[in-house]
Amino acid sequence: MGDRRTILITGAAGNLGSLLARHLVPGGHDLRLMVHRRPLPADLLAAANVHPVRADLGDPATLGPAVEGAEVVVHFAGVLFAPRPERFLPVTNTRWFSNLVTAALEARVGRVILISFPHVEGPTSVEQPAIGRLDRVPISVHARTRLEEERLLIERARGSETTPIVLRLGAVYGRGIFMVEAARWLARRRMLVVWPDPTWYQLVATSDYLRATEAAIVKPHAQGIYHVGDDQPVTLQHFLDEACRVWGYPRPIRLPAWMFHLAATLCELFATVAGTPSPLTRDFIRIGRVSHWGDTRRTREELLPKLEYPTLASGLSTL
Repeated sequence: MGDRRTILITGAAGNLGSLLARHLVPGGHDLRLMVHRRPLPADLLAAANVHPVRADLGDPATLGPAVEGAEVVVHFAGVLFAPRPERFLPVTNTRWFSNLVTAALEARVGRVILISFPHVEGPTSVEQPAIGRLDRVPISVHARTRLEEERLLIERARGSETTPIVLRLGAVYGRGIFMVEAARWLARRRMLVVWPDPTWYQLVATSDYLRATEAAIVKPHAQGIYHVGDDQPVTLQHFLDEACRVWGYPRPIRLPAWMFHLAATLCELFATVAGTPSPLTRDFIRIGRVSHWGDTRRTREELLPKLEYPTLASGLSTL
């Protein structure tokens, strides 16, 4: 592959997908941005090297033309804010991704990059970090199905012309990140709450997420599982406290964990009856309360030797 590549990004109208597309536009890559229902932002549509591709991961017949001629596929697409994820995630995560992998293998795509997260190894810590294992059984449906995607990609690509790459991202933070902006919106209205018991997180600033992903796209020998995160563990509680301090709002209210589970249950019940999205689910609470930390040594050695924001303290300005 030369310096410029033909890159298909699934979920390109979503938060992380659209940020990656904007980051890659100046590099002159031929960007195929795959959409299903949500349209692309106007600024991406206006770029000369952006080509929208309409396809449905649930319909394999639409995927062949989308991946044909692509050198790299970066996969973000999925369903998040819907009730009862245990019912749909085995389909929207695992089965739909299997359709994409099949199309990519048949088209002899050079590499497929799956965006994942370290929660797939269950609770981890600095002392016992996630190291790229595929044999764990995490408690949340989101993590279990994403781990199934990782296994599927690596196993099916073995012996093929397609290189599998998994990027397990820490919690991405910065202006324009959906969850951060949601927290800011709640904090402004004195509605931001968090449980009191510490949950340890590995963060990664937006610019470092983008640079690491670009490296996975262009580095010639990249392959396998990479953990992408900063150098200093922080608790979710400390992160939100510091974010509120930067924004000039009071720190989040501490409430017992059982209240979050109750709120999620009620949100899912209402969304199920009303047929609306559910901004909070019980599975979100399960995965959110899992402390996580990934071993980033491979990323430093092979993808991104130096972070722009190695600690939260250095990255607070990006909020």
